[in-house]
Amino acid sequence: MLFWIAVGTALGYAIARIALGYPAPPVRYVRLRRSEAAFLGAAADTLFPRGGAIEPSGVDADVPGYVDRYLGDMPPRLAFLVRCLFLLFEHASFVIRAPGRGGWRRFSSLSDEQRVAVLERWRKARPFAMRLLFTSLRAILTMGYFAAPAVLRALRLAPYDIRTPVAEADLLYPPIGKGLEAIRWQRADLTAPSDGTPLDLGGPLHPAWAEAPRA
Repeated sequence: MLFWIAVGTALGYAIARIALGYPAPPVRYVRLRRSEAAFLGAAADTLFPRGGAIEPSGVDADVPGYVDRYLGDMPPRLAFLVRCLFLLFEHASFVIRAPGRGGWRRFSSLSDEQRVAVLERWRKARPFAMRLLFTSLRAILTMGYFAAPAVLRALRLAPYDIRTPVAEADLLYPPIGKGLEAIRWQRADLTAPSDGTPLDLGGPLHPAWAEAPRA
């Protein structure tokens, strides 16, 4: 009897730790669960804190939103493994505790200093498997961070709004990876070639990367 009480208690705690107590995310995601959004926000801000070498934080760069879209582009089996990766990092502190008080709490509930210590422990771990898992997580978060328009603007890597001339070749060759039906230019669309004016580095950015006007 005591055995089953212990099993039930452990199961109840596991369910509560994994599924309960997460706040609703600030935006509605298509694929991410509340727990995954909370973990990704905490992990992204740990790797890319506000006021760091690049001003936008991980959450400012909407890394969770990137991962939400990224999961939709993955094969189902790979997406499942990525979700397992998030689950592992969120709850590994129950076994490998973070330093300081309350180090057994899930990753998204730890203090900033504890989160840094946890990820640093994974990065420097002696077992290769732990370092590999950390590298996998860091790769996903890094892709999401550097895909953000705000980050590219801060690095001055956002593309400019360049009006390129329409040449004869544009009438013959489609965009890379597409068929001839993708050719949208006709002879009437031909324009004069560029006059060689250098690119204005202070000019407007492409609308997809430009900063939204403030209200």
